[in-house]
This record gives sequence, structure tokens and C-alpha cells, in this order.
Amino acid sequence: MRTRVITAVVALIIFVPLLIIGSWPLLILTIAMGVVGVSEILRMKHRFLVSAEAIISFIGVVAIILPNSFWQTVPLIRSSHIVFYILAFLIVLNTIFVKNRFNFDDAGALVLTMLYVGIGFHYFYQADTVGLSTVMFGMLIVWITDSGAYMVGRAIGKNKLAPKISPNKTWEGSIGGSVVAVIVVPTLFALCRWLPEYHYLELLFFTIMLSIAGQLGDLIESGFKRHYGVKDSGNILPGHGGILDRFDSMLVVMPLMSILGMLG
Repeated sequence: MRTRVITAVVALIIFVPLLIIGSWPLLILTIAMGVVGVSEILRMKHRFLVSAEAIISFIGVVAIILPNSFWQTVPLIRSSHIVFYILAFLIVLNTIFVKNRFNFDDAGALVLTMLYVGIGFHYFYQADTVGLSTVMFGMLIVWITDSGAYMVGRAIGKNKLAPKISPNKTWEGSIGGSVVAVIVVPTLFALCRWLPEYHYLELLFFTIMLSIAGQLGDLIESGFKRHYGVKDSGNILPGHGGILDRFDSMLVVMPLMSILGMLG
């Protein structure tokens, strides 16, 4: 527990100021987290981090994370989609040259990894460029839902939510976590007028959708770990696991915020 607390404090000391500063310092951190996230899945799959497919995956996740404004300055390309298509093709092409060590299933997993990690962190950075209140809205929903689910689940949880994927989660905890987030987050933002462009009912709707999505993101990551037989995605954060362990919900919540029209 002591290690977990120390890691959390150190991470917040680094993370929160960069959220406030934004711009290129946060972009560098976001890209670094994306690359580490991809490396965690590569390790789960027992792939070398210096292999051709790994290097292509790293380049791909960076290309997806970079803001759209960056690609508008690059001649001929103009979009990360073109870069992604080329890199996805190269990953599939790699199955021809090392077919005994890298097959089509491996290629599909890495292409999906680039999208899953890259799009999640792309919209995380975009949310911060919209405004600190916007990115904090999504993050607070995730944190409060998670904390509420833990407390309610421990107190009254009986019915397992997904026993084969995450045996400690319960329906009572899941519902309780969302209820706590729905009570706290819209009320806090409405009273403090941190997102004055939205009415209270809009914030309420957003919170319900994002709270559910965050829990689904958590289950997706748990499914990955269960499939590959690992307890944590990595060990870069002592006591907390890896980057994907900490940002699993965010990788789903941030793109949904864009779909809901919160990111412009």
C-alpha cells in the first residue's frame, strides 16, 4: 500500500502540472504513454521490442496520437490515416517474410493495438486542448466511478459482473459507482460553472454514458490480461501496474467524448 500511495503522489505531481500546461509538454508525455502502452501489449504477446513489427507499431501509435493540425503541415500526407494504412500494410506484409514467427493473427492484434491505444490517447490530448475543464470532466468521471464501485462493491456486492474476466467486480459495485459519479460530477461542474456551455441535464447524460463506457474499458483491459495470463499489463508504475492498467477506462472514455460532441 505504501508503494502504491508513493507512486500515485509522484505521478500526480508530474501529471497534473502537464495537464495544466498542455501544449507540447503534454503531447510528449501522451506519446510516451502511448508507446509504453503498445510495448505492454507486445510483451504480453512475447514479441521482441526491437522486432520489425514492434517498431512499425510504435511508429503507428505515434502517428495516430499526433494532433490533426500536425498532419496539415506535412506535404502529400495531410492525414494520419494515410500513414496508418501504410504501416498496417507493412505489418501484414511482414507475415510473408517471417511466417514461422509472425502470422496473420499476430498482425491483426498489432493493427488493433495501434488503433486502440493511439485513438484513445489522441482524444485524451485533444480533450486537453479544448480546455482543462473538459479533460478533467472525463477523468473525474472515471476516477469517481472507479472509487465508488470499489466502495459499494466491498460493502454490498454479491452478484458477479463478469466472473470469467474480472471476478472481483459486481453488479452492485458497477451500478453504485455510476450512481456516485452521476450525483457528484454534474453537480460539481454545474455549481462551479466549469463547463458553462452545457446545461445540467446535458452533463447528467454525458456522465451516465461516460461512466458506463469507462467500466467497459476496464473490462476490455481485464479481458486482455486474462487472455494472455498476466496480472498486470506492465510494471512501470509500482503498485499500480502498467500504463494500460491506469488508462484502460480513459482509452474508451476520451473517444466517446468526441463522439458526443464534447471535443469540438
